[in-house]
Amino acid sequence: MTNEKVICTLCRHHIPLTNHHLTPENEAFKKFYGRIPLEYASAFLYFHKKGIVQELIHKLKYKGHEEIGTVLGYWYVGDLKESSILKTADVIIPVPLHKRKFKERGYNQVTTFGLALSEQLNIPYNHDLLFRTVYSKTQSKKNLLGRTEGIDTVFDVSFNEKDHDKHYLLIDDVITTGATLEACSRSLLKIPGARISIVCMAMAQS
Repeated sequence: MTNEKVICTLCRHHIPLTNHHLTPENEAFKKFYGRIPLEYASAFLYFHKKGIVQELIHKLKYKGHEEIGTVLGYWYVGDLKESSILKTADVIIPVPLHKRKFKERGYNQVTTFGLALSEQLNIPYNHDLLFRTVYSKTQSKKNLLGRTEGIDTVFDVSFNEKDHDKHYLLIDDVITTGATLEACSRSLLKIPGARISIVCMAMAQS
C-alpha cells in the first residue's frame, strides 16, 4: 500500500518478535553464558526456516535490499531506547565481511541496520576497528562444526589508546550458534577496558 514501507502491514503483524528487551537475562544473553562477558544482548525477531524473517534476511543479505536493514533498525530502536545499559554504549561495531566478500556482495548486510541505530541512539558507527582476516564461505551452508571450527582466528582489531575503556555495541544479522559473535567479542576484548553488548536483527529458534 502507499503508506507502507518495505514490509506490508499484514507481514508486520505476523513477524515473530522476541521481546528480549523486556528481560535483561533473555535467551540471547544466556547464549553467551560462560563464553564471553556481556553487558547486554538481544535480538529483535525470531528466525524460522521458510518464515517471513528468513525471507527478509535473505533479501537483505543476497538480493541487495539494504532498505530492510534500515526499516528493522528504526523499528527496533524504540525498544532499545528503553535499555539503561545501552545508554552507556560508546561505539557501534558491525560484524565485518572479508574484503573479498565485501567486493563480491558490494555491501555489508548489517550496515544500514547499524546506521539506523547510530542515528537514533546517537552512538558513533565504526566499521574499521574490527576486521575479518580470513575469507570463508557462507556460514548458512555449513553445519555446526563447520561454523565453529577455527573461527577464533578469523577476526582481529586495529586500535589505539583512544579506543581503550569503551563500551562496544556489536551488531549482526542473525544469532545462530553465537560462534561468530563470540569470536568478534574476543577480538574486541583485546582492547584494554573494553566492554561488549550485542544486538542482532534476529535469532534462530529451534
